[in-house]
Order: sequence, then structure tokens, then C-alpha cells
Amino acid sequence: MDLHIHETFLPHQDPDATLAFYRDLLGFEVRADVGYAGLRWITVGPAGQPGTSIVLCPPAADPGVTEAERRMIAEMMAKGTYAGLNLATPDLDGVFEQLRAAGAEIVQEPTEQPYGVRDGAVRDPAGNLLRIQARRPARP
Repeated sequence: MDLHIHETFLPHQDPDATLAFYRDLLGFEVRADVGYAGLRWITVGPAGQPGTSIVLCPPAADPGVTEAERRMIAEMMAKGTYAGLNLATPDLDGVFEQLRAAGAEIVQEPTEQPYGVRDGAVRDPAGNLLRIQARRPARP
């Protein structure tokens, strides 16, 4: 099989704060910004990687989600346990310096993990947990 990650979905609650974080702070390109029924779906992705995107979507926009499920999703987002994403960079410390200077919510400073990576964690405006890892050389 020839598969690659094309899109992943993360919820957002505030489109403007979401754009400020992903576009202005992380430097992702905006690939689409679509409104429907008072809601917005914003597609962003890393520059130079047109085949990989993050769709920032309204939580529980699916009409099949019950009101109890909507409340649970809101609670999980507030705790940062609903959704997450792992990113990688060749300059982990530099990225965290920029995040810190911009006032991003740092959850964990960069550290060596017992499972073999050096990473740190930050939350986006919706509470999604982003782990950012130091990019390591590819294994043969």
C-alpha cells in the first residue's frame, strides 16, 4: 500500500484565536477557511508540505452528536484530553522560546523522555495538546 497522512482534525472554539495560533505563531499556511451555518472549518498546514493538513473544526458539529455528548466534548476540551497532535522540529528549544515569548500555554518544557524522544508540550487556544518533538535523523 502507498498511504500518507493527508488530513487530521482538531476542534476549535474561537476561529480568530485559532488562526492567530496556527497561522501567526506556528507559521502554518491557511489552505481553506469555510463557513457554514455560523460555523467555520479552517484548514492549515506546514509550508512546503502541501499534502499534509490540519482541519480545525467546530467540536461536535455532527448532527448525530447528542447534547450529553456535546457537554462531554466541551469538558474534555477544557481539560485538554479530547484531541492532540504530535509535531516535530529540528530546533525544539528555539520553538519553545518563541512559544513562551508569545504567551502560549506551555504544559511541559522540552525534556528527554524515557521512551526515547526529547519533546515538550503546549496547548492551543481550544485546549488541544500539541507535543513537539526534536526531529531525529531517519533510521536506515
